[in-house]
Amino acid sequence: MSSKFAVWLAFLLNFSFAIIEFIFGGLFGSSAILADAVHDLGDALAIGISAFLESISNREEDSLYTLGYKRFSLLGAILTAVILITGSTLVILENISKFIEPQAVDHEGMLWLGVIAIAINLTASLIVRKGQTKNESILSLHFLEDTLGWLAVIVVAIILRYTDWYFLDPLLSLVISFFILSKALPRFWSTLKIFLDAVPEGVDIKQVKSDLEQLEYVASVNQINLWTMDGLEKNAIIHVCLEHIKHMEVCKESIRDLLKDCGFQNITIEVDADVASHQVHKRNMVELEASHDHDHHH
Repeated sequence: MSSKFAVWLAFLLNFSFAIIEFIFGGLFGSSAILADAVHDLGDALAIGISAFLESISNREEDSLYTLGYKRFSLLGAILTAVILITGSTLVILENISKFIEPQAVDHEGMLWLGVIAIAINLTASLIVRKGQTKNESILSLHFLEDTLGWLAVIVVAIILRYTDWYFLDPLLSLVISFFILSKALPRFWSTLKIFLDAVPEGVDIKQVKSDLEQLEYVASVNQINLWTMDGLEKNAIIHVCLEHIKHMEVCKESIRDLLKDCGFQNITIEVDADVASHQVHKRNMVELEASHDHDHHH
């Protein structure tokens, strides 16, 4: 089975079931089902938007986007995270009062919807699990995670069949919403950091600088810019001063090897061939900054 088929199967199942959950969650008066509807809608949008934007992000750079289209793949992640965070927050605010003053729910309807949901999710998980790609394995885990959520809905429905503990429904809704927030908030923050050109996650810039300074023939490291376009491909701009011009090619090669070992793919190296060249470069930079400050004050 193709990876594309698995992605669209996951999208259609999540989206159609989210609509069903919104309808029946409202009919049954179940906050837990409505909270899960928010979860499934967010997942459906994540899958659908990422599949669409993935095709754009694979385009080569052009005269309009000289660094390429890689960041388009992150737009879906940010949009989905915002939808999930907003939806879950609204569900939490709605259900705090319901938890304090519980309302009766249709536990029979919850039970049957839960059974149908588990059957669909398990089938989808088995279909997708046959795939070998990383994307398919993630989707398989997603379906299993949904199955566990619906098992909780069924357990609550069975308990409500024999008791009047109606507070369990808004309680489960709150648990689902906080679970969604625990995943969506870190994902939103890590994606936002990529947009703001933060140092890639897992990279210690102080360690990189220290390793560069210890390389043979490097007199000093004057500039390090480390960033990623999409969270996968890492970029680096390094400016170093050498002890002598004759070491330039050897030194560039050792810098490139060190950065490749750190996981960087696109590397730009600027070299001041010797200390004298570096002093001229440094003086020019200081004069440029001084003139900028002077113009700014006027």
